[in-house]
Amino acid sequence: MEAITEGRDAGLAMVTRRALPALAAAGLLLVTGLHVDGNHVSGAERAVFRVLNDLPSAIYVPAWVVMQFGNLLAVPALAAVAAVGLRRYRLAAAALVVGAAKWYGSRIIKTEFLRERPASILGDVITRDAPLSGQAFVSGHAVIAVGLAVVFHPYLGRRQRIVVWAIAALVCVTRVYVGAHLPLDVVGGACAGWIVGTLATVLTRLGPNLEPARPIPPAAP
Repeated sequence: MEAITEGRDAGLAMVTRRALPALAAAGLLLVTGLHVDGNHVSGAERAVFRVLNDLPSAIYVPAWVVMQFGNLLAVPALAAVAAVGLRRYRLAAAALVVGAAKWYGSRIIKTEFLRERPASILGDVITRDAPLSGQAFVSGHAVIAVGLAVVFHPYLGRRQRIVVWAIAALVCVTRVYVGAHLPLDVVGGACAGWIVGTLATVLTRLGPNLEPARPIPPAAP
């Protein structure tokens, strides 16, 4: 009984610790959505887009490789690695929750805020195998990349965390580089990813603890 009480208290402490950042992300997502609604693009956002979109085409191949970590197919792949390779079943479940939340959540957001693809709003957009039309807010790649980074974070060592968050940031940058999104699309996606990653972590960690409590040790240099 005492162990159950301690586990419940630890779970409540985890929820409390994660609630404030998730609420801040929700607030920023709402503000960003209201700002971009109606295809509004500020001068500052336009300038940032031009800088990233005008980067050399020579970096497209490595950019494309990094971008796949925000692909929906990355969810089952990383969930399989977590479950089979690492035997982290909560982590695998959390990754799948991120994928499901992205699938449904991004569609709800796109019905609330109108923001089309850059090529439909701006002129002289360089598109690199990116959609030319359709709803762009929020970036689904950013949702997945940041959501997965959030759920993997507690299981990783310091160096691994740096790598995972660097990849998530690069996924957001590459989506602007290929002309698929404007900068605030990926900001909104990152906020949504933080929210779904937090929810996935909380939902999968409140039950009985069947995993080792310590993080996965960082790989040897």
